[in-house]
Amino acid sequence: MDTATLEPEKAASTDSRIPVNFQYTPILVDILQHVRASLVVSTYQAGKVLVIGAHAGRLTISFLDYERPMGIAIGHDRIAIGAGSAIHFLKANHAAASNVQPAGSHDGCFVPHTSRQTGKILVHDLGWGTEGLWVVNTLFSCLCTLDDTHSFVPRWKPSFISQLADEDRCHLNGMAMEFGQPRFVSVLAQSDTAAGWRADKVRTGCLIDVQTGETLSKGLCMPHSPRIRNGELFVLNSGHGNLSRVDRSTGQLEPVESMPGYTRGLAFHGQFAFVGLSRIRETNVFGGLPIGERREELCCGIAVIDMTTGKTVATFRFLSGVEEIFAVDVIPDFVNLAVGGANQGDQENEIWIVPSEAPVNRLQGLEKSGQSKTIGTGAA
Repeated sequence: MDTATLEPEKAASTDSRIPVNFQYTPILVDILQHVRASLVVSTYQAGKVLVIGAHAGRLTISFLDYERPMGIAIGHDRIAIGAGSAIHFLKANHAAASNVQPAGSHDGCFVPHTSRQTGKILVHDLGWGTEGLWVVNTLFSCLCTLDDTHSFVPRWKPSFISQLADEDRCHLNGMAMEFGQPRFVSVLAQSDTAAGWRADKVRTGCLIDVQTGETLSKGLCMPHSPRIRNGELFVLNSGHGNLSRVDRSTGQLEPVESMPGYTRGLAFHGQFAFVGLSRIRETNVFGGLPIGERREELCCGIAVIDMTTGKTVATFRFLSGVEEIFAVDVIPDFVNLAVGGANQGDQENEIWIVPSEAPVNRLQGLEKSGQSKTIGTGAA
């Protein structure tokens, strides 16, 4: 297993600096190059979004600062990141990649574009659909979209939720998109009282069909990240540390692979599944989970599963600095992305995109050149 060490990162809750150490199996580089993709990962615990790629036979990793980043949605030319009280939007500008240092090492580029204030609604999963961005609004126990007038627009809630209230009643956390619409969601309990999901979380998790409103599966242990691949439904049964296939007719779960971590964050690309792993904290939220019986072997990182065999074929593990992961997503077609934003704590990784021939010395006669250029970048 290869070992790499980053420069010290700023701790999430203090002003001290801590080392971020990680290990990865060498085949992970080959996998990313083979499927031509980069990974984007959020860790609200460390306040970072990670961009993981490959270049010159080595893994590349960069850290972007966000306030408690959670859900990530990847579109053809855009990225949405739910963090704190806002959703941040990044836009593709791949022509700028060649100018980002080290020059010639990046094959794609996304730059910050806009942000939308939602208030602290505990955004979890995000998904691009035919009507724009869908948001899992965990605080209000609903799915919502965005417009230019409101903090959010409620669009769907479980039938057992009697009213919209900022009470996190069922801990609605995951969403599977299909044909441009939300199709299944995961909740930790069918509760209609404030934080009622906490009472018996080990056995009250459910999958709900958004289209019919019916509960498809019950008895799950803190499920997260439902996803649809080639028509098949999968979910992370997080408290058991596994990836499971779900029979869409009966709701029966068939475990695919067990992993040494609290499974949360799932993306498919090609023949592979990329699964986020977290250590569990000594708190009431994680108390009593089945994976707590093997606490000493739990790790934080990413497991790569070959779906043709159902076996883990590669891992990326944090040894220090990062303890929990929420979202894992894939950006196809780019193996080593440059993403603009605050990088490595106090350092800047800013990328400015301006018209190439902007007449800055007069107010009249402004013309659109139809081209843009990158006028400054920091270290990638």
